[in-house]
Amino acid sequence: MFSKTTSQIKVTVVPEYDGKNSFPTENRFVFRYNVTIENFGSDAIVLQRRSWLIYDVGFGFTEVQGEGVIGLTPEIPPGGEFKYFSNVMIRSGIGNMYGMYSCRNVRNGDMVEVDIPKFNLIANILNN
Repeated sequence: MFSKTTSQIKVTVVPEYDGKNSFPTENRFVFRYNVTIENFGSDAIVLQRRSWLIYDVGFGFTEVQGEGVIGLTPEIPPGGEFKYFSNVMIRSGIGNMYGMYSCRNVRNGDMVEVDIPKFNLIANILNN
C-alpha cells in the first residue's frame, strides 16, 4: 500500500500483478491498481483531470493524461471517499507509476493539485 496526503486529500494505491491477463513471453505484464481518494478537508472537491507518469525499466517513461478517472469526474464530499480500480500494461515486468489529480474546490472554484504516490509495478511471475 502506498499513500500520500496533499491539501487534506489522501490518495492510497494498492497495486497487484494480474498474472491471468499477462503474457510474459510476449512482453505484456498487466497490473491492476486499486485507488482510494479520501477528502479530509471541509469543502467538497470534484476530480477533473488525471496525469500519470509510467516508468517501464528498459523502455522508459510514458505520460498519460485525461479527463477524470474511469470515465467519471466524481465529487467527493468532506469526510467522503471515492474508490476505483484500473489497469496498466508494461513490457518489462518491472516499473513504477505516479502522478497527479487536478481537483476543483466546489465552494470557491479553486483548483487543487493532488499528488498520487509513486508505487511499484513488479511482476511476480513465479507465483501466478
